Amino acid sequence: MEQPQMSDWDLMMPGMGLTAIGMAGVILSYLGIANTFLTGMQALSGLTMFVGMIFLSAGILSGGVSTSPRAKATTLVIFGIAGSVATYAIGQNKIVTSLPVFTGLLIIILVPTIVLAFFSMKKPKYFKPVATIFVAAMIVGIGSYTAFGFIGPGAQFHLPTAGQNATNSTAPTSNVPVISIEIPANASVQGNPSFTPNEVTVPKGDIIEWKNNDKVPHTVTNAPDGAIFDSSIIKPGNTFRLDTSKLNATEYNYMCTVHPFMTGKIEITAPMFANVTISSGASKQATGQKYFDPQEITVKAGTTVVWTNADSVAHTVTSGAPTDSTPGGLFDSGLVKPGKTFQFAFTKEGTTPYFCTVHPWMTGKVTVG
Repeated sequence: MEQPQMSDWDLMMPGMGLTAIGMAGVILSYLGIANTFLTGMQALSGLTMFVGMIFLSAGILSGGVSTSPRAKATTLVIFGIAGSVATYAIGQNKIVTSLPVFTGLLIIILVPTIVLAFFSMKKPKYFKPVATIFVAAMIVGIGSYTAFGFIGPGAQFHLPTAGQNATNSTAPTSNVPVISIEIPANASVQGNPSFTPNEVTVPKGDIIEWKNNDKVPHTVTNAPDGAIFDSSIIKPGNTFRLDTSKLNATEYNYMCTVHPFMTGKIEITAPMFANVTISSGASKQATGQKYFDPQEITVKAGTTVVWTNADSVAHTVTSGAPTDSTPGGLFDSGLVKPGKTFQFAFTKEGTTPYFCTVHPWMTGKVTVG
């Protein structure tokens, strides 16, 4: 009776252990439980898993693929470990679209490992040529991916540096309010505050700025797929700015794709406007002449006041009074030509006087309450 072929258990046992430990470490790293991918945990776990797969593959293929009950039981245990960890990962990442990429990376590691182990054990004379092909393919693949990531259609897959983050959104002008959100220290630890404040409501057109005060990288990505806004990696100490003028007036949920348990929400509201006219003939000081119409206006916080120059000469809309030594501290339109407009969003309560620097008898007042 022909005996079943047996694998090399001296190789399989450490291979199974290293593979299981490495895979668990990669999964935990991916979930953000043991820390982020980018601080070394993933690299160490991935290396452990890779080495374990080499030992495991070599042991299985040594002397042929085993069909003994012991080998079948071992295979069942391996698939059980892998399946349990994978199920847990999928359950924790229902809205993370990068999971297929993660699975693909595991397959990319697994296939060459098994193939190289097979040729080293069963057809050693072909091992070097096959290994050379795999190494060459890796070099070409990495080189092509890097090149196209910088200059080609795949550039969207390239993670921008901190300097590039600033170019992904419109920088605010001097009269656009900036609403700040903090990514606090230790936000990468599940259970700690993720974003402070966690929910904000801003008028359409304002700028929202996230600053990463944590020690590890994060992202600000609208859920579930980042199709509307995505900061890419925000390194510690860096910021990401979002121009809400390009968004619809509605609610947007967002998350950190590196730590998907970190979530937040922004609500964009339709902007409120109030109109002021720079009256025709305002450049001539005269009794009964209207300069700013209305001269005094009361608005709610978040209202954008729009000044329209209906005169035939240029004017300015400058915060402060003609007697101030440094006017324009809050806003200064510069010269507003005939027929042109200037607008400013008032977000804080209080009274703000303003005037025209060209014709200082032209004064007005905006009260926010």
